[in-house]
Amino acid sequence: MSIRPLYDRVVVRRNAEEETTAGGIVLPGSAKEKPKQGEIVAVGEGKSLDNGDRRPLAVTVGDTVGCGPYAGSNTIEIDGEELIIMGESEIFAVVE
Repeated sequence: MSIRPLYDRVVVRRNAEEETTAGGIVLPGSAKEKPKQGEIVAVGEGKSLDNGDRRPLAVTVGDTVGCGPYAGSNTIEIDGEELIIMGESEIFAVVE
């Protein structure tokens, strides 16, 4: 199955949650913090402008991006994998 977001939305696969701290302490499920990075797996066509043109997105498929831990309140499961749908404005940076 595939997914194609609309307008200025992107689909992100969050990186895996950390299982241990830097000091080696194993974290229980409730103490794990949501990762703040992920990989873009799909992008929309761009934002519709008032004059009818489209502004393309600044990110592309395969980019690693930084976002807030609670960015993208819309999740979807495809082929057993949880993906997040968020607006381009919820992305803080592209990690290079």
